[in-house]
Amino acid sequence: MRHLLKLSLCIFLFSQAICAQNSITYLFIGSFTNNVPDTGLYVYEFNSNTGALKFKSSIQQITNPSYLAISPNGRYVYACTDSRLPNNGNITAFVFDSIGGTLKLINKQSSGGDNPVFTAVHQSNKFVVVGNYNGGSVSVFTTNSDGSINPSIQNIQFIDSSINIKRQEKSHVHSTVFSPQNDYVFLPDLGSDKIRALKFDVNSRNPLQTCDSLVVKTTPGSGPRHFTFHPNQKFAYCIEEMSGMVTAYSYKAGKLDFFQQVFSNSKIQEEYSSADIHISPDGLFLYTSNRIDNTISIFSVDRTNGKLKLIGHQSTLGDHPRNFTIDPSGNFLLVANMLTNNIVVFRRNLSTGLLTKTKTEIHVPNPSCLQMNTYGNP
Repeated sequence: MRHLLKLSLCIFLFSQAICAQNSITYLFIGSFTNNVPDTGLYVYEFNSNTGALKFKSSIQQITNPSYLAISPNGRYVYACTDSRLPNNGNITAFVFDSIGGTLKLINKQSSGGDNPVFTAVHQSNKFVVVGNYNGGSVSVFTTNSDGSINPSIQNIQFIDSSINIKRQEKSHVHSTVFSPQNDYVFLPDLGSDKIRALKFDVNSRNPLQTCDSLVVKTTPGSGPRHFTFHPNQKFAYCIEEMSGMVTAYSYKAGKLDFFQQVFSNSKIQEEYSSADIHISPDGLFLYTSNRIDNTISIFSVDRTNGKLKLIGHQSTLGDHPRNFTIDPSGNFLLVANMLTNNIVVFRRNLSTGLLTKTKTEIHVPNPSCLQMNTYGNP
């Protein structure tokens, strides 16, 4: 029996190794195209051992695909397109060929508001939620079995403002994040200094259901922007663009309870422009990006209470780190510096959380969004 167990373990480990060898990780890059149709969506193959990137394909004649979301099944990519234009933007669907590393346009629909900046896909792959920044609204779409997207089934307009007359004259929904159980959608609103939690009911004709008791009011003038959950599903963290702060909350059944606020930037400034936020797969470290400052902030995360402790700052080696991502293996962090047109790959120290630049750096015009996914290769 003991020999059989050892043999079974060896077979399991061998099969895992084979699967790892046969898998491919891809990097999807969205960008701004200066408001005209151009090459704007790129696919690279990522080496999870070395951090190297190899160009695979791109999409031409597309305007400002500023933010991307990959469906949970990995088959489809949804892009916020025609962002920053005077009229309503669009949400555009693509099918992805993981063997060839190519995207193919399926269709697109109006996003229901101008300047769509964030999109997320429900775990069922059947719903897509889009936040319209200038429009101050959120839209819900259903998808078909081929990944195509239908006209929106729901659009909620928010009418709010806050203390900064120039930046917060009205509602500016900046991200749309599903809860770990996909039963709520969280909407950080930079314009109103609020984080809204909306119930998401897949069986309702109007899936999003507002709930005033779950709205969190942030510090006036803080400008909540991006939002993420800890892997243990007990904590959530928001990066505030205008205050340069990270705000930490405990989480349960749609309700956020504040417990900490920490400064993200490396120095005191007249104004801040913090942007993105992500947690390492092991839940031990949290990272944020800070524009103007041009740094990645590194925090350790207490396993018990979720509190953050600043470890240090890493230069992004470029200007305006609008977006960054951690690769699925957790070994690398990739930063998109939008104004210097470069994407830099850093290796993560899994013990300390610190970052070290690798030899890999690629140049892409105005990169604004990085998404990654690993595919099994038959």
